[in-house]
Amino acid sequence: MDDRATRADHLKIWELIKRSHSALLVTVRPDGTFDSRPMGCLQTSFGSTLWFLTFRHSLKLAEIRNNPNVLVSYSKPSDFEYVSLSGKARIVEDAQKLSELWSEGLRVWFPNGPGDPEIAVLAVEVEQARYWTDAASMTTYAWAYLKARLTGESPPTDEIVTEKSLSF
Repeated sequence: MDDRATRADHLKIWELIKRSHSALLVTVRPDGTFDSRPMGCLQTSFGSTLWFLTFRHSLKLAEIRNNPNVLVSYSKPSDFEYVSLSGKARIVEDAQKLSELWSEGLRVWFPNGPGDPEIAVLAVEVEQARYWTDAASMTTYAWAYLKARLTGESPPTDEIVTEKSLSF
């Protein structure tokens, strides 16, 4: 069952994604199949919009114009933390937002700087979020494994990991 996202949920998602340097952006191709690519994370906070910079004439933007439904995922396997955010993507024509998102390190991708007309600001308005955290300790996992071997049934997910689904 989905819950409505609260301020605390926004903060939790921010805590999970704020140190991410990249995320996977998944778009829908015209034939209905999925396409994915890593994108540099430019977030300085999280309300319900994710921000990226991209090339104005990229394939991903053509796919988004055709179908704005996207998924953005983050993972930190070393800490058993995973975040999946889905929503609608759109190009934002806003020089001030571009300036706000810009850092000199982006010249690797955009050598002509923030005034380059080929740069597009991409906003993803999050509609659904899911995250998985607090993976079980090795002892808890071993107990769940033993229980599954003995009973032939998988333990409930909440015995192994915290999972939450939210609507925005």
